[in-house]
Amino acid sequence: MASECEVTPDDQHEHLRPEGTEPLARIAVDYTPDGEIHVTYDHGARWRSRGRFLPGCAVAATVRAPAGDTAGLNYNLYLSSMEGSSDMDEIDFEFLGNDKRAVQTNLFVAGGGGREMVHQLPFDSSDGFHHYAVAWSAEAVEWRVDGEVIRREERRDGEPWPEKPMYLYASLWDASDVDEGRWTGTYHGRDAPYVFSYRDVRVPAVALSAGEEEEWQDDTNAGDEADAAATTCED
Repeated sequence: MASECEVTPDDQHEHLRPEGTEPLARIAVDYTPDGEIHVTYDHGARWRSRGRFLPGCAVAATVRAPAGDTAGLNYNLYLSSMEGSSDMDEIDFEFLGNDKRAVQTNLFVAGGGGREMVHQLPFDSSDGFHHYAVAWSAEAVEWRVDGEVIRREERRDGEPWPEKPMYLYASLWDASDVDEGRWTGTYHGRDAPYVFSYRDVRVPAVALSAGEEEEWQDDTNAGDEADAAATTCED
């Protein structure tokens, strides 16, 4: 069963908070060695918001990356309809442990990604806390660092788009096996423990209610059944 933690506020970046958000008061911890919002790498850790959100929202957090040689590790902040689902929608900030002066952004729709972009940062992400935000609507997605837009994707006519309700997630894990270590490097742990810190996590003031979650799930299941029926007819 997922446990819960309280989140510590931080007023230093108050002016960067997206409009229409509120503090993330509590989180659901999916798996963790110690249950802290300051995530310490052991065998991986992940937390998420308790509710999901629809397009037309923004999320943000003030983040400090782990110190030391973090080769092999992936630490992140992202929106996902359901982590691990084959048809997930997702919007990512990912820090790649072999370069702490860069961040990768990505966008998934119905499980399909391939839109990775790596952005150079004017700072070492482990030297202090910096503000990261995602603004997501039915027309566009923006990724912002310290208030500056580093990427904007606008929806084109007929283009698949992330529309599912999404949780806010964050995790810290060993990605050494991805692309034979070319993505994040190879983990060796010489500077362990590695601590990834989150402050002033902001989420939309209104999440899906239990009734809306059920309605959305019913619509999703109905669509799956229709797809299955169509496949059977074609066969």
